[in-house]
Amino acid sequence: MTLNQLKYFQTVARFENFHLAASELYISQPSLSRSIAALEKELGVILFEKRGRGIRLTKSGFLFLEYVDRILSEYEIAVYKMRELANSGGRIDVGYVFPLANQFIPRMVRKFLSLEENKNITFSFFQDWTFSILDEIKKSHLDVGFCAYVEQEEELEFFPVVNQELVFIAPLHSPLAESSEASIMELTKYPVIGYHRLSWLGSYTRKLYRRLGIQPEIVCECSDENAIQAMVKDGFGIALITNVQTLDENHVRILKISDMALSHQIYMVWMKNHYHIPAINRFVKFMKNQTDAGLNFNPES
Repeated sequence: MTLNQLKYFQTVARFENFHLAASELYISQPSLSRSIAALEKELGVILFEKRGRGIRLTKSGFLFLEYVDRILSEYEIAVYKMRELANSGGRIDVGYVFPLANQFIPRMVRKFLSLEENKNITFSFFQDWTFSILDEIKKSHLDVGFCAYVEQEEELEFFPVVNQELVFIAPLHSPLAESSEASIMELTKYPVIGYHRLSWLGSYTRKLYRRLGIQPEIVCECSDENAIQAMVKDGFGIALITNVQTLDENHVRILKISDMALSHQIYMVWMKNHYHIPAINRFVKFMKNQTDAGLNFNPES
């Protein structure tokens, strides 16, 4: 059974006449008749019966037509979608880490979609830690990720897009709240709310503590900045955290680190040597151009 046979059957069923159907299909009537006969033989049922000078569908033919209409409709949709993917449309599956959720990703995607050539593109989003995002990219479940850099990932391409400052946050009633900055060594004087140890920032901060030779009292771990801020607000301790837009000085005190500059670099990531639809390639190029133009994620902007 071929796609042409299904189209021939559908056309004959519509005209209920081999001659008219053959003319519509630009083939000879004998060829059309042979094709339908071969289809009936393969299916083991009679699809048409004679009625005067024309033909009509049998009970089996009516049932088969329901499925054929559905199959050919889905085929047309599939062809349309593939042509759309090959040109201007398609869906981009994006993964990103928690600090980008409230401003960076919405702002960049909206700016990208505002361009006329991208109006037929849609997005789906996945928010998680760096290692989960990289795993989903390698499985081809995600097209592009925004997360931290991880070494020994030779099949992935990393491009720096965002640099986020690390700051302290402290409860409003803490003695630290009287200042605008504090030494990194304050981590040894207060209970600390940390990032979850399985997250990239959790791993990064623990390596930092070992390098500095300090052992902060980490009283709990949280998955993202909103959760950490909530714990600090309620007086559980202080935190070393990325300076994201959702940090609210009505709830916590934000302090610069006085004796060292710490930041968290976020990269755009995608598979090397992997076919991508044009929409994905345009999005990657767009983000690179934004970075070349001086893009920097400032939570105050």
